[in-house]
Amino acid sequence: MQLREIAFGAARAAAVRAAARLRVADALGEQPTSIGELAATVDAEPDPLRRLLRALACCGIFAETDDGRFVHTDMSRLLREDAPRSLRYISLWCTEPWTWEAWPRLDRAVRTGGIVFDDIFGKDFFSYLHEDAPESAEVFDRAMTTSSRQSAADVAAFIDLDGIKEVADIGGGQGHVLASLLEKRPDLRGTLLDLPKVVAGADPRLRDGGALADRATLVPGDCRREIPVQADLYIIKNILEWNDENTRRTLANVVAAARPGARVLVIENLIDNSRSSFTTAMDLFLLLNVGGRKHTTDSLVARMTEAGLNVTESRPVNSYLHAIDSTVPG
Repeated sequence: MQLREIAFGAARAAAVRAAARLRVADALGEQPTSIGELAATVDAEPDPLRRLLRALACCGIFAETDDGRFVHTDMSRLLREDAPRSLRYISLWCTEPWTWEAWPRLDRAVRTGGIVFDDIFGKDFFSYLHEDAPESAEVFDRAMTTSSRQSAADVAAFIDLDGIKEVADIGGGQGHVLASLLEKRPDLRGTLLDLPKVVAGADPRLRDGGALADRATLVPGDCRREIPVQADLYIIKNILEWNDENTRRTLANVVAAARPGARVLVIENLIDNSRSSFTTAMDLFLLLNVGGRKHTTDSLVARMTEAGLNVTESRPVNSYLHAIDSTVPG
């Protein structure tokens, strides 16, 4: 029976997506609610909606009372957009329409080691998103922003800034981690480097007129090509998931830019330290769409060492992130 349920896992994923798109979790308050009331709020037919919620209740997302009404569970609350640890956009991102085209080709990706996304859609993943699927691109941006905001406080609390005057967040997205670090240390200065479009939408605290703008520098660029930044500490968080060539190039660029003795802190979801199958699923997801991977500790340490970094230690940041600390040789 367990194997049957795993094989039919697409139904669960589709049910989560449907609930997220219908905003059922946002519509359901703290009191048990009839299916009729819910259906009217989310503009759905009552009977199919009941069937959807019963399917989700089987895996702990929503619950049905004895009198046939529905209530929240800890998991269903995570589908609310206003939840502090909301997973609404992550749930949508993992079930976007193109994913249903790619997953059935996983056997080909495993057999050949090649990227199947390009063959299916005739262009690379990010070109497709921004040229042909703008709604999916927006979901991606929101999912990444939500995830970054949620982890920024944990990362800032984790990092030891003793002796650090300048920090560089490489490929740091909107700069939530950098902003949290600058708030932590009033004498710290920081640089955010990411693609021009990303930097243009940086955290308001870092932009002109923001509370941290006088200590922050925004640098548009591509870390796979060049890192024109010198700092005491370089942070590389959740971006070394490309193919090996881009990963090696980024690490080499950091080493080329940094002063001897600078720290390089790489933060990733590591497969061998994960407590959830989510990370291994994301590993396969990356194989399909960009030819990338989630690393083990050994594989990431090997690539850092090949780039010339002296790896010093690996420690958990929280339940799903690990940090590998290193220094640039003197």
